Order: sequence, then structure tokens, then C-alpha cells
Amino acid sequence: MKQKNTHEKHTMVKLTWKDSLITLGILAVATFFCVLLGRGGETDSHAPLVFVLAILLISRFTNSYFYGMVSSVIAVIEVNYIFTYPYYHLNFTLSGYPLTFVAMFSVSIVVSMLTTQIKQQEKIRTEIEKEQMRSNLLRAVSHDIRTPLTSIVGAVSAVVENHDKLTEEKTLSLLGDVKEEAQWLVRVVENLLLVTRIDADSAKVEKAPEMVEEILGEAVAKFKKRFPGAPVKIQMPEEVLFVPMDAVLIEQVLCNLLENAVLHGGVVSEIILGVRKDGDVAIFSVTDDGVGIAKEVLPRILKESIYRENTENIDGKRNMGIGLSVCTGIIYAHGGDVKAYNRKEGGAVFEFSLPIKEG
Repeated sequence: MKQKNTHEKHTMVKLTWKDSLITLGILAVATFFCVLLGRGGETDSHAPLVFVLAILLISRFTNSYFYGMVSSVIAVIEVNYIFTYPYYHLNFTLSGYPLTFVAMFSVSIVVSMLTTQIKQQEKIRTEIEKEQMRSNLLRAVSHDIRTPLTSIVGAVSAVVENHDKLTEEKTLSLLGDVKEEAQWLVRVVENLLLVTRIDADSAKVEKAPEMVEEILGEAVAKFKKRFPGAPVKIQMPEEVLFVPMDAVLIEQVLCNLLENAVLHGGVVSEIILGVRKDGDVAIFSVTDDGVGIAKEVLPRILKESIYRENTENIDGKRNMGIGLSVCTGIIYAHGGDVKAYNRKEGGAVFEFSLPIKEG
């Protein structure tokens, strides 16, 4: 029912000045091009192809069936009235003329409908993927919020009910647990709030060119506030690199990946935060020399929006579900890609790419 309503919403006629100008502009260019062809000779065979291409472009770059249909009618009239003999007449008594008229009109309508339908199916698929990502996030939140809240309630209850029996050391230990759980909740909420920065209609983010060196520095500074002793090393290319991005979101991605390296890498003696240019993309990576990713988990760690290795990792820390889900959603919204793999010498690598040029 939900998908049906979504489809109905997309098939509604929505007239805008932008789409109207696109339609008129493409039809004007097609007409001008056919006039130029006419100066060089016969246009009867060329004009239909030119206008079918024009209808294809109109259907691709406008947001309603209306513009494709209207442009189909206009194109058929132009081709048959202006660019087909007898010129400036609609003479259906000529042999083959009615068939040409009907064929041109049918082809135009079919091209318009198919192109518009394909584009709308792409939009529907994108919305379904976004909805799936949000559903996965909510499922993860139900666990990742409930668990620390239970621990907080338990620790506070122990202090309140047994304050006269607990030693100062035990009380401080319980309060320390409360603080740690509360900090985890803050990070979960921060991640969820950052997801809402992704535009709900276009699945895109507002990007601006940012100096990569500054982004990496800000991410490490934020990460160091929680893990001051973490052995992080930054690797940068010699050239100054600017990449279009939402700086806050990408900083959060880097922080999440750095935290994963510390919390889930086991004994980690080195974390390398690096970036390099590869053609038209910038590739960011977080590499550690820890225990790596379990072989049975590796193939699906990023294909599934939420990753869980049981409910807790080997070190007793919480799973990386929320963080990785947020990272994947943010990178895809930037038009990039993300992958994870193990190093031959030990440890794991999380790597993502961002387009250097606006797409």
C-alpha cells in the first residue's frame, strides 16, 4: 500500500517553470538544428530522429508525464507540418503520409512514457533503499539505547539503595559506569541527528569544497578528546586537496571509523588515517594493526546496513552497528563508495571514496 501511494504521488502532474523552460528550450534547439539540416538538403529522414531524441531528453530532465506527452504532440506536428513534404501542409491523402504521422506519434509517446517511467522507478527504488536504511537504524537503536539505559538504571539504583553499604571506591566505580554509558548514548544520538542532515527528498547532502587536511585534523582532534592515548598517524598527499562534502558529516564518519579501530581492533598499536587521490576520487582510509574482521562477517559487513557480531565484541564493548550504518548512509549520499577488508600483515582497513568533482 505504501509503495502504491508513493507511485501515485510520482505520477501526479506537477507543472513547474523550470520543467516548462527545459521543454521549450530542448524543442527550440531541435527545431533550430532541423532548420540547419534543411539548408543542406532534405530533412524528411532526419527531423523525426532529432525530435525523438528531443523527447527523450525532455522526459529525462523533467518530472512529469505531461511534458513528454505535450512535447510528443508538438514534435509530431512540427515534423509533419514543417519538415516533411508537402511542407506547411498536413495532407493525409498522400501515399504513406498517414502511416508516417501515426508511426511518428506512436514512437514519440512510447519513448516519453518509457523514459519517464524508468526515471520514476529509479526514484522509487532510492526511496525504498532510504526507508530500509532508516528502518535498520531504528532496529539498531532499540538495542543500543536500551542496553546502556538498563546499565545506568542498575548502577544508579545500586548507589541509591545501598549508599550506606558501598565503599567510596565502589560508588565511584558505579558512577564511572554511568558516565561511560551516558557518553555512549550521546554518541548514538549524535549519529542519528547527523543522519537527518541528509535531505529526505533527494537523498543528497549539501556539499561545499573543503580542504581535506583540515577535515582530517578536526576529526582526529575530536577523536582524541575521548581517546587521548590512541596512536593515530595521519598520511596526506603532498598536493593540497579540496573535495566537495558536508564537512560535519564526513568528520563524523572518520570519528566513527577511528572509534571502531580502538573498540573492536583488540590490541592496537597503530592507527593510520590516510587520504589519497585516485583519478577523479579522493580515497579516505582508516587502517589498524589489530585483530581484523572475522572471516564469516567480512563479506556482509557493509552489504548489510547493520553489523552485529552477536551483541558484544570480544572486548566487551558495544557493537559497531549504528556507527557503520551511519557511515555507509553518509558516503552513499555523497555519491561515494565504501568497503572493508583485512590486511595481510594483520588488522583491518575501512576505506571510502568521495568524488573530487561535483556530479
